[in-house]
Order: sequence, then structure tokens, then C-alpha cells
Amino acid sequence: MIFQTAYQRAIRFAARQHQGQLIPSSALPYVVHLSNVAMEILAAEHPAGFDVALAVQLALLHDTLEDTAATPEQLATEFGPAVAAGVQALTKNDALPKAEKMADSLTRIRQQPREVWAVKLADRITNLQEPPAHWDAAKIRAYQQEAEAIRAALAGGHAYLEARLRGKIADYGAYLPE
Repeated sequence: MIFQTAYQRAIRFAARQHQGQLIPSSALPYVVHLSNVAMEILAAEHPAGFDVALAVQLALLHDTLEDTAATPEQLATEFGPAVAAGVQALTKNDALPKAEKMADSLTRIRQQPREVWAVKLADRITNLQEPPAHWDAAKIRAYQQEAEAIRAALAGGHAYLEARLRGKIADYGAYLPE
């Protein structure tokens, strides 16, 4: 399949699934977040053999299982088993206590191809924007520390995105009160 066709199919599917959802603490449609994650993938310098088409589809679809009524079977039918498996790895397991969800997801991501790792890095890069006004210093610090845990857990997966995340983590410290 031609890359542009794969991109268009994935963004249309994601837009339909996330219809009516907004980026938290924003008036922007959720698809803006998804396209920003895809942009991080598209703008990155990739290692040899990196499947950009797979990574972009994962970027656009990464929250469909977590935040919509989409099913793994739908993803497999529409986009194939690699996309479905990658999105499943990127999806937090709601049956687990909150404190265990990220570690579990990172374990599953590490069992996937490096394109899945790259999407998790790109997702956190995108999420390290100015925090919502209602977050206190402890929440901001915890989010920054979780970002560092993601970077460390996925070290060696994608050098460019790891370096970009490292910079975003450092910059995020500016939101902490002195």
C-alpha cells in the first residue's frame, strides 16, 4: 500500500473513532494530538530498516483502544496484525492498579518492533507541553519523572526520539515552581 493511502486511512479511522473528543484541558479536537504524534514520527531521523508507514499508522491509532469503542479485531481487519498488536501494546491495561499500568505497557512495548517504541517516545514528546493550570507541582514533577522512566525503559529503541524526549524532559522543568 502506498504510504499516503495508509496515512489517510488511519487518520480517517482515528478521526471517526475519536469524534467529539477533545484534548484534555483544551478546546482542540483529539485528532490534533494524534497528528502531532505522527508529525514527530515523520520529522524524526530514522535508523536503517525503520518502517515509517507502520509507525505513522501506530501514531495515528495509538489511543483508539484506550479511548474509544474500537476493538483489536477492527484494527486487525482494517490495518493488519502488526498495527493491532502495536496498538494493544501501547494501550494501558485498565484491569491493573494505576501505579502498575505504565510499567506493564512498557514491558509489552519492549516485546514489539522498534516502531512501537518510537510511537511511545513520540507520544510522550507530544504530551510534554505546558501542563494544565490545575496541576500542582507534585503532579508536574511526577509526569516529568514518568517521562524519564519511559525514556529509560525504551533506551536503544530510537536514538533521535530518545534525544528529543530527553530535551523535552529538561525543558518541562521550567513548569515547576521555584
